[in-house]
Amino acid sequence: MAHSYEEIRKIAIELLAGHENPTYSLTQYEHFRLSVGGVFARRAGIDGDPQYPPLDREDNEIFLEVFWDLFRQGIITLGLNNNSPNFPWFRVTSFGKKILENQSGYFFHDVSSYENIIKSEIPSINEVTLFYLKEAMQAFRSGCLLSATVMLGVATEHTFELLLESTQENAMWKDKFSGAVNEKWALRRINKFKEILESNIGSIPKEIKEDLDTNFAGIISVIRNFRNESGHPTGKVVSREQVFVLLQLFIPYCKKLYALMDFFRTTD
Repeated sequence: MAHSYEEIRKIAIELLAGHENPTYSLTQYEHFRLSVGGVFARRAGIDGDPQYPPLDREDNEIFLEVFWDLFRQGIITLGLNNNSPNFPWFRVTSFGKKILENQSGYFFHDVSSYENIIKSEIPSINEVTLFYLKEAMQAFRSGCLLSATVMLGVATEHTFELLLESTQENAMWKDKFSGAVNEKWALRRINKFKEILESNIGSIPKEIKEDLDTNFAGIISVIRNFRNESGHPTGKVVSREQVFVLLQLFIPYCKKLYALMDFFRTTD
């Protein structure tokens, strides 16, 4: 039975992360391919020689694409050591290990898995924001790191603008935050909002105030700085690790802002 690209990639990632037992040691292309087939066979309850698990022609062709995509994305590299430095030998990169070990709490490796995490954490996320996030993740996977950073910055500022709009939907907060809404420039709106929020912090529920500085002010500052450096000809290089961290940071930032939106819209 043929499987989709995402199904095969998911199994490949689970094997590399140690979440599934490989048929062979994952050091050669062919062993990797057979191990992916072995997982599918076990899950389907198919008996047979574990050394030759069933993979049809389409699966084999898709796995070849998956393997080289993992290579292009920096998760694996060719060669095992000085004695076996070339294909078909391979190993997980140091960058790949950081992703696979899931050190930062959110495990994603492609557009679909990133979108699923976002929707799980923020079910009501705006579709326009999600569009830019998916563009950022697609650019990251393709190695277009400056583009990924710019798109992530757009999503970050769009979420903040939605937060500002939410303050204007409730008579209790409309006038208080009008000063931030009326600021012309984005940075001034952000700073003015923070100033007004701090002066009214006693009205904010405890669960929203927790880690508010970190998940709002701190993260929006970091992402905007990277976005501005990437969007102007500064010559500064952004690493894959840095962009991966920014994609991670957006999630708690967005979650905190949506909690604030709900508060501003529903406060009597």
